Amino acid sequence: MKVNYGFERAQRKHAKDLKKQEKLRRREEERAKRKALKEGQSGGVSGSVSSVSSDSGGAHDGEARPPGGPLKTGDE
Repeated sequence: MKVNYGFERAQRKHAKDLKKQEKLRRREEERAKRKALKEGQSGGVSGSVSSVSSDSGGAHDGEARPPGGPLKTGDE
């Protein structure tokens, strides 16, 4: 029986194309995940920074807060 090199080459090309498509699909999914994570962090970072600064009580700035906290004033 004679070897069909054209058929074997077509099978290799088909397998190569499938592998390429899978790799591109994985890259697209990873890119979408990174993009979603980046968008989620950009909104979450500013919120977490403000919560960290409010939790610290201004001690890092060298300023002392009144015992009532920042929302209370002496008028109450």
